[in-house]
Amino acid sequence: MCSLSCLTCLLTRIKDFDTTSHVESSGNNYVIVLMVAPQLGCGIFTAVDIIRLPRLFCFLQKPLAQFISVLRAPKSKEGYASIGGGSPLRRITDAQAEELRNFLWEKNVPADVYVGMRYWHPFTEEAIEQIKRDGITKLVVLPLYPQFSISTSGSSLRLLESIFREDEYLVNMQHTVIPSWYQRKGYIKAMADLIEKELINFDCPEQVMIFFSAHGVPLAYVEEAGDPYKAEMEECVDLIMEELEKRKITNACTLAYQSRVGPVEWLKPYTDETIIELGQKGVNSLLAVPISFVSEHIETLEEIDVEYKELALKSGIKTWGRVPALGCEPTFISDLADAVIESLPYVGAMAVSNLEARQSLVPLGSVEELLAAYDSQRRELPPPVTVSEWGWTRSAETWNGRAAMLAVLVLLALEVTTGEGFLHQWRVLSSLL
Repeated sequence: MCSLSCLTCLLTRIKDFDTTSHVESSGNNYVIVLMVAPQLGCGIFTAVDIIRLPRLFCFLQKPLAQFISVLRAPKSKEGYASIGGGSPLRRITDAQAEELRNFLWEKNVPADVYVGMRYWHPFTEEAIEQIKRDGITKLVVLPLYPQFSISTSGSSLRLLESIFREDEYLVNMQHTVIPSWYQRKGYIKAMADLIEKELINFDCPEQVMIFFSAHGVPLAYVEEAGDPYKAEMEECVDLIMEELEKRKITNACTLAYQSRVGPVEWLKPYTDETIIELGQKGVNSLLAVPISFVSEHIETLEEIDVEYKELALKSGIKTWGRVPALGCEPTFISDLADAVIESLPYVGAMAVSNLEARQSLVPLGSVEELLAAYDSQRRELPPPVTVSEWGWTRSAETWNGRAAMLAVLVLLALEVTTGEGFLHQWRVLSSLL
């Protein structure tokens, strides 16, 4: 079951506090916080940062999104039914917003928090309209994705970028962005705390394989577009394991990527294939850690808890456990509040040109500039890629992926024009779901 997460937007209005230690300004200060939200409808597939078509075929983006959504609807419905008929993510998001507000108040930053979502009500656009009605003048954008990716934080930042660019009121609004925060000590400690707590539930905790499962992204994003997601994810796992080692926990660990969709290659190793391989190698106990998710939703409750657990047991793994998503864990939310407070001096000010330790703050401007700053920190830059007039490259993976995407479009056209169930006859549907 794949469900690429989108983002919510929390608006925190900061009132009447001494700003001299945070940010020099007159009037009120405000904070926007982007948080994880459920995928609903076909909107997620229309985002060009999630499914990229060559420029020649960009007009097919929306029809393709609708087609994929129709194909996936039965399986999605079945998945949601297995977890009670709906996702708890909105409820958890609201609770996180309230807890963030509470921590900000406790830290002498009075705040009001509003929620807006990328692909469901209240939409980001609705939150922005509320921002304008409330006379908000200063913003801090904080994606609730620990690691930055073009397809997650980047997609939502592009939306905000376009909204800001087209609105005279927003163009002059002072704001900044915290692009990722996977390396913050509070987040690392909170993750290590949850892992340590779950390990003691096993009969032999020291023999448990810690299995980090992250949401995948298309491989081309990393190899060609310079997406820092893979590097940040690997560094995040290293930091968590270092924290566990300080506690004398030295279990073996592995990282894999879940939730791939479509014909293109995604980041490897894949979670399902890795589970099978570990079973074949004689691993008896697995503790799954949803490393890129901070809230429970269908990818944790159904994909991990049901599908991957069943696969693990069938593959010979005898004991299975799963670390809960962070949710409203106090150490985590308190650290997010600290991140917001630490960002206040950067509101309306240009940050350093490079993202030192991937933690510096940059204004909401160009996502390309943000990626360029990340690229300057990469240990190895991707090889140069020649882009043709239509946006294609010489990469074999890209050619294969886009050819496969074009084939899907051709099959869709045949399905519509013939009316004879061509896709069903050739059993293509199951390969796309």
